[in-house]
Amino acid sequence: MNEIKCECGHVNPEGTVLCEACGKPVEENQHIDGNDKRKLLNMRYDGSARRSQTYNKSIVDKTWNFFSSVKVGVWLIVLALIASGIGTIFPQEQYIPEAATSRDPSIYYEAQYGILGQIYYQLGFHNLYSSWWYMLLIALIGISLVICSIDRFVPLYKALKRQRPRRHTQFLKRQRLFSETDDVTDDEKEKMVSRLKKSRYKVYEEKGHIMAEKGRFSRWGPYVNHIGLIIVLIAALLRMTPFMYMDEYVWVREGEQTVIPGTDGEYHIKNKKFILETYDEDDKRFKEAITQEGMVEKNFQTNAVIYKETGEKIAGAEPELKKVKEEKIQMNHPLKFDGYTIYQSGYQQNEFNSMTFKIHKTNDPDEASLGSFEINLSNPKDTYKLNNGFSVTVSQYYPDYEMEEGEPRSKTNYPRNPAFVFSVNPPDNEESEMSFVGIGKNVDATGENDYKLGIENFEMRYASGLSVKRDYTIPLFIIGAAIFMIGVIQGMYWHHRRIWLHPKNGGMLLAGHTNKNWFGLKRDIEHIIEDTNVKMVKDQQEIE
Repeated sequence: MNEIKCECGHVNPEGTVLCEACGKPVEENQHIDGNDKRKLLNMRYDGSARRSQTYNKSIVDKTWNFFSSVKVGVWLIVLALIASGIGTIFPQEQYIPEAATSRDPSIYYEAQYGILGQIYYQLGFHNLYSSWWYMLLIALIGISLVICSIDRFVPLYKALKRQRPRRHTQFLKRQRLFSETDDVTDDEKEKMVSRLKKSRYKVYEEKGHIMAEKGRFSRWGPYVNHIGLIIVLIAALLRMTPFMYMDEYVWVREGEQTVIPGTDGEYHIKNKKFILETYDEDDKRFKEAITQEGMVEKNFQTNAVIYKETGEKIAGAEPELKKVKEEKIQMNHPLKFDGYTIYQSGYQQNEFNSMTFKIHKTNDPDEASLGSFEINLSNPKDTYKLNNGFSVTVSQYYPDYEMEEGEPRSKTNYPRNPAFVFSVNPPDNEESEMSFVGIGKNVDATGENDYKLGIENFEMRYASGLSVKRDYTIPLFIIGAAIFMIGVIQGMYWHHRRIWLHPKNGGMLLAGHTNKNWFGLKRDIEHIIEDTNVKMVKDQQEIE
């Protein structure tokens, strides 16, 4: 790297705009900020040498220079915002309704939204926030923030740390606030220095030259913002790891116990009872809504028990379970345990739990029962044997029956509209009889059956929809947001002010600079020169 020597004797690194010692513009480097063509100096980063403006040879330099550009960072953020906006047009894959005809995204989006849905799916927007390219975009924004911060923070820190009270006259005369007074006494100078100290300025002196400064820490506000944003981006990336973030959904029917997804089979949940409460039709507040919707939920909750597997896991053996917690899960009142949170998210009603069938003779007008059997619709047996010698075999079971193109099928795996193909075996008769039985359906396959099956009774139940979440990234988001707000306050409510007093032939050059709020700096200067012969500074930008 080339070094350039100033007339004051200080050797500046290549890329320095203003001499680090005296502040005089470095002639060989003015092409960077164009100070030769400006009346006022460009005080950005105090004229320090930035890496992105110094090196441009290797691939590392070019990569650094690319990401150090604020324009590149802004464009990356714009692209992320556009992608995020498109991702909200249709629901993400994880939010496809359970009641959808098909939850396969390749089928759902086209069936629900037509050609736009198909394009949406094929471009990968259905799973946007966990897609590799979106995560890469977020990572590039983080890289841009880090490089932008380092490229500017380090040289600015060095420049402010090394600044001297004694500055070149050209540096002072080309400040925005400047005045020159021919006759200033030592008493007036001491009075000004005293007032600066009372105004909480930190005063530095070098051979009669004074520099007063306060609020330097406000210059680090934008970089504190960057640190907060980087922490937020890291938290967003960590949400891709199963350990740091989990969001699962599970249906648990009344009386059932199932493994909680995402816990590697370690935890189980049992739905002891589901409770649904609705508003009364006489309630005037909800009368119109009840008329339109049929009912308005007042409360729906799951009385749940959480179990944890203990002991050694043996394949095929029932796990040993230890009760961890028993609680009521309601809307806005989740159940929390061991870092997991379970929310009451929905419910399904009108689902069959069990059905009881009876056998009677086909031609019997009274349909007198010859025997009955009960089927657990969640786990039906293959064969049911009755005490009177009859046996019934379940040949086909459709939990949620429908006909499609002349073929029977089940829309879902849940018993919402159960239908069966039964094989009835009478006692002492080798020939079986086939029957199709469902809700409102009883079909004799041959038309010659001696026996019929009919629904004698049934039991309904609720299915509780629960969201299972674990999120260890929330503290990181909170910390990042807090740091970001500290940076905003730091940079917004405090200002970096500097005042230079330069003795010259019995007089004085007075100059001032601030990163914002020039009116406040002028007011400070008015206060320190009050009752002295020192001329008030002029705003040279207004003179231009």
